[in-house]
Order: sequence, then structure tokens, then C-alpha cells
Amino acid sequence: MTDMSEPFLHIQHLTRRFGPTVALDDVSLDVGTDELLVVLGPTGAGKTTLLRTVAGLENPSSGTIRLNGQDVTPLAPAARDVALVFQNFSLYPDRSVRQNIEFPLRAPGRKLLPEQIRERVEWAASVLRITHLLDRPSTRLSGGEMQRVAIGRAIVRRPRLFLMDEPLTNLDAKLRESLRVELVALRRALKTPMVYVTHDQAEALSMGDRIVVLSGGRVLQTGTPQDVYCKPATPEVARQLGQPAINLFNVTRGAGGWMVASGAVILASIESTAQRATLGVRPEDVSLTGGLTPGRIKMVEDMGPTLTVLLHWHEQDVHAVVKKGTPVRVGDEVWPSVVGSRAVVWGSA
Repeated sequence: MTDMSEPFLHIQHLTRRFGPTVALDDVSLDVGTDELLVVLGPTGAGKTTLLRTVAGLENPSSGTIRLNGQDVTPLAPAARDVALVFQNFSLYPDRSVRQNIEFPLRAPGRKLLPEQIRERVEWAASVLRITHLLDRPSTRLSGGEMQRVAIGRAIVRRPRLFLMDEPLTNLDAKLRESLRVELVALRRALKTPMVYVTHDQAEALSMGDRIVVLSGGRVLQTGTPQDVYCKPATPEVARQLGQPAINLFNVTRGAGGWMVASGAVILASIESTAQRATLGVRPEDVSLTGGLTPGRIKMVEDMGPTLTVLLHWHEQDVHAVVKKGTPVRVGDEVWPSVVGSRAVVWGSA
């Protein structure tokens, strides 16, 4: 559940420079008091720098960070009370699972009694279903178990904010899928806001209450997963979500609608005053019938419940996703059309 009435994390005009390199460029975003915000972007987008700056491990060149109404920009990491989980498990190899989880509770200033530490560790282990591992050396854990311990070390502190830096990247696909479901459930149960950064679009779409698309240190779009997927602000945003990637066509305005270079109309409806535009069509919105211009199938991939078809159409390669059982073969001529109501047009003068 998303509560944005009073943002818990409020970032304004955050910039971080490393010499001539601008890692974060005027980033502004909010995170609600009960929200999982996913920051999606490719390698080098500035995702890790953003988390490290929020955590206090990097000092911003300019801008402010507010937590629960307090300006924490000048505060040391310990004073911010946030937990950062890295993609590398970073466990202490000479300690047991119990000792790894309880480590932050023994930090100077915590002043917790031994029984309080034990209760918290056993609570975290129970939540993550690793109670049976508490006395095992951390060197005798699988990748999934190690990541659960790393997450346990974060939640045992009961911080005000969770920061997750691609924590599932080093796990196999099946385990990633399982743990991302568990992470969402865990965050909801704890009712603690979370910022989760990833380059994985499946994680972004399935986990986030909202998504921030970051590229080159700049925020390109913020919205619900559905909004960002269906109404991407730019072609760059559109390319970051969707598998196969969105089909892009260079089009010009004509009497019959949007035309490709050959003069063929690819989309009849025009809701723009632009003369030239980029037309975006998701593969699932490409039909293999109903069109006026032929295409030819180059490849067919069986994806289980669907088929992904690569065809040459309008002088370019285009992907279509069709139902399993659709009679398609390499070399077939088809007459594709697009679902105009779901196409996206980015116009220019």
C-alpha cells in the first residue's frame, strides 16, 4: 500500500560529481511512509551512487535529503538509521550466521541487553526462515542463504528505511523470483519504506509500488509500473521495460495517418500536431493479420505460453508476441497490423 501524503524520504535537486563526471544530475524523488520504490536503470545510471548518498556514504555536491521531515544531508551514516543491503553478500567469513546477524546490534551506542539481542536475532531468523542456520558458519551457506542472512542483518536493526542495491543479482533466476516475492511480503509486514535499485525490468514491474527510471544520473520518469510500461515518457524509457523490447518506427504525418519511409501508413489515428515522430509499439500489440503491407517471418521462438515472432516489416526487424498454437513458420508471408489504441507517439516539430 502506498502512502504519499507525507513522504518519508524527500530528495530535492540531488547532484553528485566525481571530478568531471556527474553521477547524479538534479535528482528529485519521494518515497512514501509505506512504499516500495524501485529505481530502474542500466549500469552506470547512478543507482548505487543514489543509495550511497541517501545512506550517507557519499556526500552530495548539492541538494538535500530529508527523512521523516528532518534534513539529514549533513548527518553521518549512523545518525540516519537506514539499512543498506548490497548485491555482494558481504558476510563475515569467520563468524556464524547468528554472529553475522547480531553484529549491528553490538555497535557502540546500541546498549542492548544480551537477551534483547537474542530475541531480535531469533525474530529476524524466523521471519526469513533461517532459524535452523543460526549456528552454521557463514562459509557453509548457499548463495540464497547468504543473501537471507545479509537481509536479516539489515532488518534486525529495525531501521527507518531499507536501501537495497540489486540484492538478488548474484542468484540464479528461480531463486531470484522466489526471493523477490518474499522481499515484497517482508516489506509489507514490517511497514518500512524501501528503495530498491535494479537493472532487471521483471523485478521493477513485479515489486514496485512505483518506478523511477534513471539514466545518466537523471530521472526520466516516475510512475506506477503500469503507467511507465503503457505510457513511457520517451523512447529511452520505453526500451528499459518490456521483453522483447518495444518496436520503434520513424514516422511522418500524412493524409492517411502516420507513415513510414516507404509512404505506407502504419497507424491511421493521429492525436498529435507533430509532423515527424517516433512510434512505439509493444510486441504484444503487433498482430500478424489485418494489415495492408506484407512482412516475412525470420524467426519463431517458443516461449511456453506464447510465441515470439521476428519478422521483417517496413524495412526493419519487428517483434510480435502471439498466442501459442498460432500457425507461423519461418519464411511465411504475413500482413501485420498494430493495435493503435496502445501505440505510443513521441512527436517533434
